[in-house]
Amino acid sequence: MTAKTAKTTKAAKPSKAATPAAYIASLPIERRAIIEQMRAAIVKNLPKGFEECISYGMIGYVVPHSLFPAGYHCNPKLPLPFMCLASQKSHIALYHMGIYLEPALLKWVSSELHKTTTKKVDMGKSCTRWKKAEDVPVALIGKLAKKMTPKQWITIYEKALALGRASKKG
Repeated sequence: MTAKTAKTTKAAKPSKAATPAAYIASLPIERRAIIEQMRAAIVKNLPKGFEECISYGMIGYVVPHSLFPAGYHCNPKLPLPFMCLASQKSHIALYHMGIYLEPALLKWVSSELHKTTTKKVDMGKSCTRWKKAEDVPVALIGKLAKKMTPKQWITIYEKALALGRASKKG
């Protein structure tokens, strides 16, 4: 890989912010308003029990150890991740682990996203990306945030872990 190639493919560095407010304050001015709006929609609608924090250098919403002592299987010292909100180098991102593991929720959000735009929707396994702030469907993000409780997320997560472990054995 040449130096030029490395530069053009380099991802944004994770934020070193310690709080969601510090994360937002560290953003370029053109990204602050949309991240604040997305955060407000999530916080207003997220079911009781999730906690807001900095997770993986992004604003995160997690199931705390007080509700799920086992924590995240990849690193049990961390709480169970659920959603993250980020301003990346070339896009605004919303990560929602529930859409990765719950096909009905993925179908719903995909359908709803397509109603909000005539542009191609940029979705990965758990991530939805927008290049422009004006394209972010803030109200839909609020609706998505309220679709799953911590208890539902724990159940889905544990089922997926069990299936993964069973497939490795057999």
